[in-house]
Amino acid sequence: MKPSHSPSLSLLLLILLIFHPSPPPTATATATATATAEPSFFSFLISTEGLNFLKDLLISKAISTLTPLQIPQIDQSLQIPFLGNVFVRLSNLSLHQIVVSDSFITPGDAGIAFIVSGATANMSLNWYYSYSSGWFLPFQFSDHGLASIQVEGMQVGLTLYLKIQEGRLELSLVECGCFVENLSIKLDGGASWLYQGIVDVFAGQIESAVEEAITENLKEAILKLALSLESLPKRIPVDDIVSLNITFVNDFVLSNSSIGFEIDGLFTRRDQAWASKYYKEHLVHKVSSTPTDQNLKSNIYEGHFQALPCRDSSRMIGISIDEAVFHSASTLYFEAGYLQWIVDKIPDQALLNTAGWRFIIPQLYKKYPKDDMNLNVSFTSPPVLRISRQNIDIIANMDLIIDVLEGGQVIPVACILLEIHASGYVKIRGNDLGGKVKLDDFKMALKWSKIGNLKMFLIQPVIRTVVETVFVPYVNARLWKGFTLPMFHGFTLENAQTNYLDSSLIVCSDLSYSESDDHAQALVQIS
Repeated sequence: MKPSHSPSLSLLLLILLIFHPSPPPTATATATATATAEPSFFSFLISTEGLNFLKDLLISKAISTLTPLQIPQIDQSLQIPFLGNVFVRLSNLSLHQIVVSDSFITPGDAGIAFIVSGATANMSLNWYYSYSSGWFLPFQFSDHGLASIQVEGMQVGLTLYLKIQEGRLELSLVECGCFVENLSIKLDGGASWLYQGIVDVFAGQIESAVEEAITENLKEAILKLALSLESLPKRIPVDDIVSLNITFVNDFVLSNSSIGFEIDGLFTRRDQAWASKYYKEHLVHKVSSTPTDQNLKSNIYEGHFQALPCRDSSRMIGISIDEAVFHSASTLYFEAGYLQWIVDKIPDQALLNTAGWRFIIPQLYKKYPKDDMNLNVSFTSPPVLRISRQNIDIIANMDLIIDVLEGGQVIPVACILLEIHASGYVKIRGNDLGGKVKLDDFKMALKWSKIGNLKMFLIQPVIRTVVETVFVPYVNARLWKGFTLPMFHGFTLENAQTNYLDSSLIVCSDLSYSESDDHAQALVQIS
């Protein structure tokens, strides 16, 4: 088998889920949505713990983006009794060290309100003033210095709307605002007797400048995020053969404690057009044409997560992977000719010479004495994987052709049909999903022979040894590489556990985030 390489996949998914999707549908709308639901094979659930984790991370990221925040300078001319005209300039206004005391998310019909309240911040600025033409002091005078400002009771609110449109995420800003409750200004240098005057005159302007600057920066950030969403690819390359279809389907699923979404999730050929229709007609879980079965299929995601063991736990994320995802991969590799290989080395190398078969297949040794051999193995159909609540079962049919190497020629002499029954398990390593299998049983039958009839009961122990010592380790080496689950850059599954439902693999996990792993500026390339 040709080896497959699985580079890290990436997708801007998880951080976006703190935003509420479409409003909950009415009863009539629900019936319509159910009837037109698209099949999906990869589902995500973000729990309350996960939303809080992402919310806190987003706040931290926002603070690092906003600070230091430069605010436009303020120029003001005042007419003060006795002094006359006074010009004041506040420059180099900089906001830094934002501290958030409380934050929360509130879903609503028009979107989700993301609120930061009770925040404080420090500011610094340069001040300058000059005055002239007063009868009390009939000459020009100026002064300058520094000031430190404590911002108190700052609140920031966002209402965002996220929906799925033609397989992509569309984000829009409904409301955005910032409110500053109070400022405490301390002047350094200059004439202290003007302190109270500056506070009275400019506190409101500084508050307004801070509120406007934060609001405008947030609007720009949301706009950039929306543009990034629009440019996300609909498939991610896994290796030279396949890509993962990450087209969003159906509506978001919202409850009081979680948000869920679905993607197509099937593997597709990189060098061909989309094959989603083919898979949905030929994979293990076929889309039924009856309304009852369509309703059942459209609700399978919600039903799965109702039964998730991680739904009501402290786990941050749940992932449901339908067995059709794995079958789509096996189908593609089979059609690409990657599920075949030549075995020329085995632990008992003597079995790859006709002399090793002299008592098992005498006619082989008689016709080709002491010639080397190869075993040509090829799957006759894609392996079929079945997931139940107790186990993962695999059935694979393959041809084992015995080749004799004579005089520089490869001579096929017999073909044995094998029906392999195996069981497997999966394991999460970081964001990588890999697995291994073990042989449970196999059946064999002679398909054709050029060396007469073969006694299968004599050959069976040898074939079992070859399957257990060569085929299974070879397959496990490939399966253990697995593939990388679609995750946002920098996020890693942590303490992940796997469970099985009927026809689905369930992953329950916490999340961790590493700034060094965040390559968000280098989005995945479209295959």
